[in-house]
Amino acid sequence: MEPLIFKIRLLILAWVHFRSRSGPISLVKHFSNKDIKKATDGFRRIVYNSSKRVAYRAKFQNGHAAIVKEVRAFKDQNDTAFYREVQLLGRLHHRHIAALNGFSCGPKRFLVFENMEKGSLKEHLSDPLMTPLNWRIRLQIAVGIAAALEYLHFFCDPPMYHVSVSSSTIMLDENFTAKLCDVSLLCSVENNNPLPKSKCSKECRDDICKHTIFQLGLLILELVTGQSSEEGGVDLVQWVQDSRFRRRSIHQMIDPDLGDSYDFKELKGLLAVAKMCVQSIHKPTIKTPQILWYLQKKLGRTQVVC
Repeated sequence: MEPLIFKIRLLILAWVHFRSRSGPISLVKHFSNKDIKKATDGFRRIVYNSSKRVAYRAKFQNGHAAIVKEVRAFKDQNDTAFYREVQLLGRLHHRHIAALNGFSCGPKRFLVFENMEKGSLKEHLSDPLMTPLNWRIRLQIAVGIAAALEYLHFFCDPPMYHVSVSSSTIMLDENFTAKLCDVSLLCSVENNNPLPKSKCSKECRDDICKHTIFQLGLLILELVTGQSSEEGGVDLVQWVQDSRFRRRSIHQMIDPDLGDSYDFKELKGLLAVAKMCVQSIHKPTIKTPQILWYLQKKLGRTQVVC
């Protein structure tokens, strides 16, 4: 019965994708590099930074606050590819994806996103000075990010496969709603070889989807344990793969900030989905709608506000 329900869900998604294609292009503002530099206090207000990406907090002269992401993937490309990216990102409309408000061209290229008052998820999981996230918020983050991935893979034209799923690149708004802030049309940004998904092979797409679902599994483990998984999450992956989810074993791994304020049945269900996600890297591709459906089923949540 379950496979039939899943197939029906995919057919509905395909029909909606065919009918809706994509949303209207949002109005995005052009900023100069000088504007960006001033708003970020000389690029000193860093939200997250790695070899692949960097993002800043910004406050413009009119008082408007935003998150600014430097786009390094287009370093050696002309403006056409970057404008195409801006156009496509401007058409994304989802509760759990940061809205694009502007962009900047010049010696450096930037994307300007809506402001996220509560900062990054990583800050709330690792900074002892931040208010700990309760169990209900953590569940909502897991389901919300899975819903965003389903939207990117099945509701966008073309599908947006390149997305970084980690506690550093997930931001929280004033209501603790989680939003993906690192989405791209590109097939490969690591080697500075941007390639539209329409030209990407099925094998390429499947590999990227597997990696994205694996990242989702690591994120769920981080939500449960409070331990960082961005360095590969080897210990967490090994634990969840070997675990039989006994109460004692789980209690030793769960984030101390949660205390006993969680539903054990929901916790076991969440870990079962995390296990399925991390194992998907070595198995035939599990589709994102399937992950979302399993999350909803395991947590007893039949509706997700998107």
